[in-house]
Amino acid sequence: MAIAITQDTFSDEDHARFAGRLIDQVAHLSRICDEPGFGAGPTTLGAELEVPIVGPNQRPCPCNFDVLNALGDPRATVEIARFNVEFNLTPVPAAGQPFTAIGNEMRELLAAGDAAATMHGSRLLPVGILPSVLPEDLTRSAMTDVPRYRALERQVGRLRGGPARIAIHGEEPLALEYDGVMLEGANTSYQLHLRTSAEQFADTYNAAQLATPIAVALAGNSPVFLDHLLWDETRIAVFKQSVEARTADDLVWRRPARVAFGHGWVRRGAPELFAEGVRLHEPLFPVCDDDPPDAPDALAPRLPELRLHQGTIWRWNRAIYDPSDGGHLRIEFRSLPSGPSIIDMMANAALLIGLTVGIRDSIDGFIFGCPFLMAEMSFYRAARDGMDAVMLWPDGVGTSPKARPVRALAQSLLPLADRGLATLGVDIAERARLLGVISNRIDSGQSGARWQRSALRRLRAKMPRRDALDRLVEAYAARYDTEQPVHAWPAVE
Repeated sequence: MAIAITQDTFSDEDHARFAGRLIDQVAHLSRICDEPGFGAGPTTLGAELEVPIVGPNQRPCPCNFDVLNALGDPRATVEIARFNVEFNLTPVPAAGQPFTAIGNEMRELLAAGDAAATMHGSRLLPVGILPSVLPEDLTRSAMTDVPRYRALERQVGRLRGGPARIAIHGEEPLALEYDGVMLEGANTSYQLHLRTSAEQFADTYNAAQLATPIAVALAGNSPVFLDHLLWDETRIAVFKQSVEARTADDLVWRRPARVAFGHGWVRRGAPELFAEGVRLHEPLFPVCDDDPPDAPDALAPRLPELRLHQGTIWRWNRAIYDPSDGGHLRIEFRSLPSGPSIIDMMANAALLIGLTVGIRDSIDGFIFGCPFLMAEMSFYRAARDGMDAVMLWPDGVGTSPKARPVRALAQSLLPLADRGLATLGVDIAERARLLGVISNRIDSGQSGARWQRSALRRLRAKMPRRDALDRLVEAYAARYDTEQPVHAWPAVE
């Protein structure tokens, strides 16, 4: 976020002042994005990795401050739950072996984090939702005690005026009412950042929207939540519903959610998404920066209030403005889960980035054949059904789009992903290795979610349900430690 949050209550005057700055800064961003060459520069990739801390009993261990103090690395920070940490990885050039570089840094940070966690009887374990998380782990006492999260809970509660209503269909449907936002603390993700020029932003963003459902379907690693087998990527449903800030009247009028896939294809570039966020969503943190405002003609303005507000609108693919390096734009891909292995996360990233760039060069042909609502439908099908999902995909012949099983569709699109990575200058050996992991996963039909589902069913047949959850975490950790991709993980016997 662009401004530190040091308070959790706000006045009408705070809201009015903040709103005025947002309008000015959207206009400023629009002006600089129209400048020829704005944001041009080498394409880079960055990543953020959120990881649960697991205690010796295979349950969440709420000790993130202790772990971070022992680790002493500025790349590590807290997350909303006291049993999660986040690592902010160093951006790397897209050319060469970017995914190897990101994977090596992940390995280094996870090893150092493990060493720090061991001092507190725990370890780190990348997984989208830790299967052993139970309702008692998600109370207010589990929230990391910093003003930003206290403010988030207070402001979301103020806007929705009551408890969140959680309803997730699946193998074992879940329905409950929940006061607060801490259910979101169960989620951990692997987020990617792709730098793009202002000129190419709209095409790249639209391509990302088409590529994301395919990557999510193959990468699913979050099937268990509160002892219920639900979606392959239950994170998607939990996040959307746990921070729901709309009232009943808002839902009748179909007011857009803060957590959303989107509202249509982007036509004019990044400022369109920032302006949409300002117009559609009330600020959660109306905190104004104390420094003098940016000069109207500044080519790399800080735009602190706009960046802060954008950070509270959780698109699954989010536009990022960064004033560093002369000012530039990025797309933040937010839908991939943490885990199941480092090589799997590298491969997921290669598939998603490669498909995005491969689609971008022919984007008009794709989006003319796929109404936005159908792309959105495919995204939620991917999260729910994983490798069994049926996608609506543009078809160049006849009526479009056509329903396609995702495994067959993804296999047919691997050459396009390879071309996209080649366009970025990714080494051929890197492309072959990582897309080979994806191809093997498709052939095996075993994602992290599918392995967890099968393992939990077997374990429940032999022991009490809560014991099965703990045993599942233990078995998952043993296979993660082998550093083998998930398609090669043996079943639990």
